[in-house]
Amino acid sequence: MSTSSSSSAAFPPAELREILHEVTTLLKERKETVSIAETAAGGLISSSILSTPGASGIYKGGLTLYTLPSRIAYAGWSQETIANYKGPTTDIVSGLAKHVRKDLESTYTVAESGTAGPTGGTTPNRKPGYVALAVDCEKGTFTKELNTELGGDRVGNMVRFAVEALKLLKEVLQDDAKL
Repeated sequence: MSTSSSSSAAFPPAELREILHEVTTLLKERKETVSIAETAAGGLISSSILSTPGASGIYKGGLTLYTLPSRIAYAGWSQETIANYKGPTTDIVSGLAKHVRKDLESTYTVAESGTAGPTGGTTPNRKPGYVALAVDCEKGTFTKELNTELGGDRVGNMVRFAVEALKLLKEVLQDDAKL
C-alpha cells in the first residue's frame, strides 16, 4: 500500500480549510485555547483542528456526545435532562459548552448539536440540516441556530455544521458576535 499525498489532500474537507486556518491562526497568535463538544458533526470539528500543525498548543480536548447516555457520562446531564429532551436547541449547546469549558479549562468551548439526516422529525429543530451552536468564553455564551438547507445530505450537513461552528468561533474571537 503506497502512502501518497492523496489521503492528506482529502482531509480536512475543502469547505473547512479556510475557516479552520483563520481560527487556528487567531488562537495561536493570541496564545488561547479551544475545546469542543459536538454531537451531529461526529468529531469533525475536533479532528479538523487536530489536523493543523501546532494543534497541541491550542486544543484542550473534545467530546463527541452523540448519544444521550454519553451526555450523562461526560456532560453533566441527568435522567431528568434526558426526560425533558426535545432535540437540539441553543439552550442545550450552551449547557454543553459551559460544562466542557469548565472541565477542560479552555479559553473557548465550541458546542454543536444538530440533525444531520437523512431522517429527522417534524419540529424545525428535528428537520435535517438544523444545527444549534454555542461558543462559551469569559465574555459569555454566544449562540446561533440555522438550517443548512441541504435536506437529508448527512455528510454535507456534518461538514456545514463544522464550518458554521468555526465561523461562530471566529466571530467571537474578533468580537463580532452578539450575546
